[in-house]
Amino acid sequence: MPDYAVDVLLYNSAVSGNCYKVRLLLAQLGLEYETVELSVVDRSNRAEVLGDLNPGLRVPTLVLDDGRPLAESNAILWYFADGTQLVPVDPYERAQVLQWQFFEQYQHEPSIAVARFLIAYSELPREQYAERLPGLLKSGYAALDAMGRHLAGREFLVGERYSIADISLYAYTHVAHEGDFDLEPYPVIRAWIERVANQPDHVSIDA
Repeated sequence: MPDYAVDVLLYNSAVSGNCYKVRLLLAQLGLEYETVELSVVDRSNRAEVLGDLNPGLRVPTLVLDDGRPLAESNAILWYFADGTQLVPVDPYERAQVLQWQFFEQYQHEPSIAVARFLIAYSELPREQYAERLPGLLKSGYAALDAMGRHLAGREFLVGERYSIADISLYAYTHVAHEGDFDLEPYPVIRAWIERVANQPDHVSIDA
C-alpha cells in the first residue's frame, strides 16, 4: 500500500455503486478519508468541481495526499489494494481479477447500474425510459447468468479468496433489485452476496 495513501479526499455520490466500491475497500483497509458529495442527478457543477482532476467528470474521483488525482473505480481499487491480501500474487489470478473487473464495467454495470439509476434515482417518469428497460433487463440478466455459472461450486470469483474482483461485482449486484432484477433464481449469487457482506470491516452502501 502506498505510504502516502492516508487522509485522501474522495469525490463521492452516496448512492453510486462505483463510489461504494471505493468506500468499502478503504473501510476494509482501515484508511481514513474525507468526502465531497456530488449529485448523480444534477451534474451541472461537475466541470467546475472535477474539471482539473478528472477529464471524464465522473465519480468516484480521488485526490491523494500529494495532490495527484485518480479516477475510475476499479483503477482506484487496484491502487490501494495491490500488495494486500485483496489482490492475488499469482499472475494468472491477477489477470482473472482484471477479467472480472472488465466484465463488470463492460457488461454488468451498463445494464444493472443503469436500470437501477433510471428506476430508483433519476427522478424521471417511467414512461421516459420504459422503452430502454427491456434491453437493460435482458443484458443485465445475461450478466447475472454468467456470474451464476462461474460461482457455482466457488466461494469467491477468483482463487477461492475474497478479492477486489468481488468488491467490484458486489457493488451493483447486491442492489440489483432496485433496478427490477430478481435474484431469487440465483441462489449461488445470493450466497456469494452473503459471504461478501460477512467479510471483516464490511460497510453497507448506505453507511
